[in-house]
Amino acid sequence: MEEKKWYPVYTNPRAEKRAHELLSAKGIESYLPLRKTLKQWSDRKKWIDEPLIPSYLFVNINAKQHAEVLMTNGVCRFLYFSGKIASMPERQIEALKLLLASEEDIELTDREFEKGEEIIINAGPLKGLKGELISRSSRKKLLIRIDHVGQSVVVQLPAAFVE
Repeated sequence: MEEKKWYPVYTNPRAEKRAHELLSAKGIESYLPLRKTLKQWSDRKKWIDEPLIPSYLFVNINAKQHAEVLMTNGVCRFLYFSGKIASMPERQIEALKLLLASEEDIELTDREFEKGEEIIINAGPLKGLKGELISRSSRKKLLIRIDHVGQSVVVQLPAAFVE
């Protein structure tokens, strides 16, 4: 049996949830990171689950399942890095799941950050994760990079939680 890997998949705009459902119905393991957001309409406010990274989801498949993923409604393409389909290590998917479960203040940015000091979180729900410390608006935040997606996740943590 061929080894499965995690791959980032680009979807049609606002089709992430439907593509995730269709992939699951086909028996393909997929992960759609969602976060709760308070949306304001003219007559009401409502908490909704929206994708953390718009137009992206992740699939755990072997090479023979690539075509099946691409034949799913809402899925546009795989992401490529250096001419090959980009894959992600399991630990990055687990770190993303842990980050969302922690209910920390999460901010998504596509801005490229300069390489900074490597740190390890030594306390709190993200204990054991490695990241990159940045300074922004005179507050310290932990940056966890998601390779090959072109996005970065920024989390604000107390300075006592890092070493």
